[in-house]
Amino acid sequence: MKDLLTLPWETTGDAFPIAARMAAWAAREIIEQRYEPGQLLTEAELAEAQRASRTPAREAMLQLERWRLVRLVPKKGAIVTTVTRQERRDLLAVRAMFETDAVQALTLDSDFAPLAADLRTLLDRQQKALDASHPLDFASADYAFHARIIRSGGNSIVEEMLTTMGPRLARLTYQVVIDQPSSLHTLFDEHAELTDLAERGEAKGFGKVVREHIQSSHFPENQ
Repeated sequence: MKDLLTLPWETTGDAFPIAARMAAWAAREIIEQRYEPGQLLTEAELAEAQRASRTPAREAMLQLERWRLVRLVPKKGAIVTTVTRQERRDLLAVRAMFETDAVQALTLDSDFAPLAADLRTLLDRQQKALDASHPLDFASADYAFHARIIRSGGNSIVEEMLTTMGPRLARLTYQVVIDQPSSLHTLFDEHAELTDLAERGEAKGFGKVVREHIQSSHFPENQ
């Protein structure tokens, strides 16, 4: 199995530096809206919550800013960012571009077996998240699903950028799941169709459905 891209709180264990663990924990708290948009988050609060000193808390804040989950305010702390409509469109447009380019690299001669196996694993994760009504698990699996398609293009620079964008993309999906619960089943059904096409090695059909999925899921107003 190709190593799957995961989100920070899924893989940042005890072996990681404390600052990395603090950043991963805070990212999850922000995405699940326990720290709400516009709320001030201080180094002292973060350090206390994680029973650590303010030095790693400061490093964690910098990482959260790199993920664009907070905006640092000198001598005060950080403000949790608000996802605007324009940012949502811009982020998803970039992801769509990455995904479309990756799909164009797939040909009728491509070996779809590794991609299909990974997509099936991630589809199963999405099904379990649906059954358990766990929106963050669904958002995490959704990110990994689309990231796996993008990685099939073999562009290491794109992969690096995608890793940095991960928490922001998961935040968008989580918000959609919370605001429009009925969309979950539509997303899942379209992912299931993509997985079936990958298992059959149908490159043209796979590419067509990817483009339709991007359009219907994230830019319906353009239809």
